[in-house]
Amino acid sequence: MNSTSSTKDPLNGQMKKAFRGVAHHLDPVVSVSDRGLSDGIVAETERALNDHELIKVKVDALTKPDRLAVTQLLAERTQATVIQNIGKVAVLYRKNQRANPKLSNVSRFLG
Repeated sequence: MNSTSSTKDPLNGQMKKAFRGVAHHLDPVVSVSDRGLSDGIVAETERALNDHELIKVKVDALTKPDRLAVTQLLAERTQATVIQNIGKVAVLYRKNQRANPKLSNVSRFLG
């Protein structure tokens, strides 16, 4: 398990733990193939973060260091925070001040 922060306002451990609990029940909404990031993947991740704030991303890179690098790059390009990496799945979070409570995983589960 590896978690890193790419935003200026890092989350505390208790918040990350709560987010991991919420994310446990989520399915990946973005999938990155072994070909790496494209503008379309970044755009889809942006849309998902705007709607849901907390998302899972499946990264199909062949090696663990490659998966971690792709996850970190995606977080940087979307100004998100990496909450967790387990295997080929990463959890990303980005706060949306105007999130729809019916779509936001954070609002719906931590409320």
